[in-house]
Amino acid sequence: MPLIETKPDALAKVYAHAVFDVAETTDGTSPEGVLGQLEDLLEIARDNRGFNELLASRLIDSGKRDASLVRMLEGKCDDLTLNFLRQLNAKGRLGHLIPIVGALDEFVQARFGRIEVDIFTASPMSPDALDSIKHQLNESLGKETILHPYTDSTMLGGIKIRMGDQLIDASVQADLRSLRDNLLKNGGAKVRGQSNDLLDN
Repeated sequence: MPLIETKPDALAKVYAHAVFDVAETTDGTSPEGVLGQLEDLLEIARDNRGFNELLASRLIDSGKRDASLVRMLEGKCDDLTLNFLRQLNAKGRLGHLIPIVGALDEFVQARFGRIEVDIFTASPMSPDALDSIKHQLNESLGKETILHPYTDSTMLGGIKIRMGDQLIDASVQADLRSLRDNLLKNGGAKVRGQSNDLLDN
């Protein structure tokens, strides 16, 4: 069973908040540092099936997994990061690491007045266009936006912007859906009205 690729949920936010608070009050560590190390481990897990299974498989005894984590990571990451992973293992939550790291990222960005924004377009945007969008978002949100541009070949045109759970859809498909809905609602009413006029005459 691979790591769960889901968005941060209530459980993820509980664990993320806990490690965030401890990192802020522990000498020699920081929430950003712990976040970076956990993100590096997730990258390794995405590229290495064996490591992914070590983190997520329910068939591996938690004691053996704990020993493997210590052997592989001790001295290579902060003690807090390792201890956090060991705690997740003890609670049977290591398979939930992806949404936990996602929640921790949200806490870190909020702490430093930043917000992560995903930008979707049909074709790659130019650096100037991205800078323009970033400037407009910075002004409207009052925060520093961290843009993540993506190309979605299924889009006909326009742009979609996702900030956390909020989606702003200004794509051509959205315009077409709106047009269709208006035609179905208003156009149908207009046709019915014309039919009634004819019957009355």
